[in-house]
Amino acid sequence: MKALVIVDMQMEMLHRMEAGRDHVNPAAPERIAELAGAFRREGFPVIHVRHCASDAGLPFHPEAPGFQPMPCDLSEEGEAVFLKRASSAFSGTDLERHLRERGITDLVVTGAVAGFCVNSTVRAGSDLGFKMTVVRDAVIGFDEPSSGIPARRIFDVTMALLEADFAKVCDTSDVIAR
Repeated sequence: MKALVIVDMQMEMLHRMEAGRDHVNPAAPERIAELAGAFRREGFPVIHVRHCASDAGLPFHPEAPGFQPMPCDLSEEGEAVFLKRASSAFSGTDLERHLRERGITDLVVTGAVAGFCVNSTVRAGSDLGFKMTVVRDAVIGFDEPSSGIPARRIFDVTMALLEADFAKVCDTSDVIAR
C-alpha cells in the first residue's frame, strides 16, 4: 500500500517565502493540497510530519508562530501526525513502526525543505527498504545564505542525487490524474 508523507509544511516555510527568501516551487503548497485530496479520495493514508524544536527561541518550537501547519498540511481526523526533533522523519519517531503495522511499503514524499528534511527522510526510508517517490513540484527548496548557494542549484542537485539511488522523482501529474 502507498501513503502520502508531508514533511515540515509549517508556517515558518510560508514566512520564509513571504519574506522574499530565495526558493523554488512557490506552488508546492497547492500541489500538496491536491495530492492530499487525491490520496484521501482514493482511500490512501496521508501522513503528516512536523519539526518540533525544544528551544523556545526557535521558529519550530510548539509555541512559536512558525510551528503551526500550513493549510496544505492540516490533518484530518484519523490521520497520523509525527513530531520530529531531527532532520529525518524516521529519526526518533514511530513512523517506521506505524508504516509496517499498516502494510505501507510505498511512500510518496512532499514538503520542505528539499536539501534537508525531505532529503534525509527519503534516504532513511530507502535504507529501511521502503519504495520512495519524491514529487518534485510538491517540494519546497530554499537557498543556503551562509554559503551563497542559490535555491535552484541546491534543489536540482538534491533531486538528481535522490533519483540516482534512493527514489523515483516525478511531478504531481505523474502521481494523480487531474
